[in-house]
Amino acid sequence: MATYVYETIPKKAGQKPRQFEYEQSMKDAPLTKCPKTGDPVKRVITGGTIITRGTSILSMNRPKSSG
Repeated sequence: MATYVYETIPKKAGQKPRQFEYEQSMKDAPLTKCPKTGDPVKRVITGGTIITRGTSILSMNRPKSSG
């Protein structure tokens, strides 16, 4: 299951969109309406997170300090 960020599409000028997270399968179609309010929504593209463990390749290329 993946967590997606959605944003409401304001109906009136001056209204601020509301963002919320929704967990769904990657195979599911994107939501078109907010599950709570029924307002129209769009999926927001967000940056991913990269998790690394251990020594990075970049740190292995640096000369070791003698200090």
